[in-house]
Amino acid sequence: MTTPTTPGPTAAPQPSPTLWAERVGPKTYVGRNDRGAEVRMGPHTDAGVFSPGELLKIALAGCSGMSAERAVQRRLGPDTPIKVGVSSIAGTGQNRYATLLTQLIVPLAELSPEDRKVLVSVAMRAIDAGCTVGRTLDAGAELEVTVSDEA
Repeated sequence: MTTPTTPGPTAAPQPSPTLWAERVGPKTYVGRNDRGAEVRMGPHTDAGVFSPGELLKIALAGCSGMSAERAVQRRLGPDTPIKVGVSSIAGTGQNRYATLLTQLIVPLAELSPEDRKVLVSVAMRAIDAGCTVGRTLDAGAELEVTVSDEA
């Protein structure tokens, strides 16, 4: 649950964030980091942008893939293609996702049934242990929002 706060007159200034989003049009923002990367965000009906929900899912997909990559490459080779899909199930009558469904897609055809089982188990453990995005969602991170006139 979001806890709205407004800093009082004695609130200490906060350091500039290393991630931020700036409005560039109606309901359209550009997200940036301090390393020069950018991503356009807007309504899911607009072309050329990611919706915030899509970015959440992409973050989960990327984090899951990066977490499982070493385990997959150790068993299938360093150039093994990895694709991670994420879809969602909406919470009934709620403005949120009730479930995020993640699918790690790797070429398993040449593995024996036992080797497949091992790969799946090791990849799942790697994702469970190493995917910060998934671990954060699973734990239900607290959200704190402030409103300020300071950069």
